[in-house]
Amino acid sequence: MGRKAGLYINPKKFGGVVKPCMLEMTAFLNCLALNKQIDEKCTRQKELLITCTQVQKGRPKNAAKTINYHLQRLGRDKFH
Repeated sequence: MGRKAGLYINPKKFGGVVKPCMLEMTAFLNCLALNKQIDEKCTRQKELLITCTQVQKGRPKNAAKTINYHLQRLGRDKFH
């Protein structure tokens, strides 16, 4: 319905949005790769990743991911 009414935003254009915990996950995976998958040597990176993911649990999702839902909802109300 939203596309027919001309109400659509391509979410791929928002690809530059920073992903949460990406740096921590990359650091942890790099540490694992350097230490032959022994996670006891990567405790600091593991703790940082766990802390970051726990902080992200309470945050709302990115509005850019739900913008098409809201556009479709508004378009549905407008055209019916």
